[in-house]
Amino acid sequence: WGTNEGLIIDILGHRNAEQRNLIRKTYAETYGEDLLKALDKELSNDFERLLLLWALDPAERDALLANEATKRWTSSNQVLMEIACTRSANQLLHARQAYHARYKKSLEEDVAHHTTGDFRKLLLPLVSSYRYEGEEVNMTLAKTEAKLLHEKISDKAYSDDDVIRVLATRSKAQINATLNHYKNEYGNDINKDLKADPKDEFLALLRSTVKCLVYPEKYFEKVLRLAINRRGTDEGALTRVVCTRAEVDLKIIADEYQRRNSVPLTRAIVKDTHGDYEKLLLVLAGHVEN
Repeated sequence: WGTNEGLIIDILGHRNAEQRNLIRKTYAETYGEDLLKALDKELSNDFERLLLLWALDPAERDALLANEATKRWTSSNQVLMEIACTRSANQLLHARQAYHARYKKSLEEDVAHHTTGDFRKLLLPLVSSYRYEGEEVNMTLAKTEAKLLHEKISDKAYSDDDVIRVLATRSKAQINATLNHYKNEYGNDINKDLKADPKDEFLALLRSTVKCLVYPEKYFEKVLRLAINRRGTDEGALTRVVCTRAEVDLKIIADEYQRRNSVPLTRAIVKDTHGDYEKLLLVLAGHVEN
């Protein structure tokens, strides 16, 4: 009889993760079929991808995105880093557990298997991390590690064990203090010093790592800007960011987007997408029609 996409958007688009889980559970008990499989049969394209990702539990979604990223080289490194650096310690742990359950192996072994060299050296500790999340900061350590980072970067030793150790293990508050001290002491934002070679993909990943740890809203704004402002939309990136950040900080990201581009994010979405895909994106982005 065809699918009522509007009704699906109205129901799933306005439910939080816990409610969506309950709907899936009840659907399975009532109809003996996984709701996601039923939707998969009925829907196609970008709308389907967005809806299926949205319907997943956040940890399952991260596991799926991470698994896809291990199979695709280059830009997918950013997705692995993004999941590792913008989730809380427990969210990342739950994503790793969901990965075990879904793929019968660990995220760490897939990352180790599918990456090489400096990329592996950075990504493996990032996805394995369980950071302290309190606000306590050791200023003496911040000064010492700012000096250490400056020395290594000055020597172009970008993948040095100590550089990676600081970024992969310190709490976000501690990294923030270290990088603030770095800027005050050495005059440059660390990411400016990491721009030595704009074509170097590892350096690009390192800069994104810093951004995700310290200014996630700026990182995600840039992903959205590049996804929407190019010839032809990068629906994959647009879907991922809206879907993974809708229940977290999409409002802050949207404010940053408007500040940076002088256009509301929702207007940019309307200009660049259409149909049910556009409708669901707008619902998740919190757009309320008058």
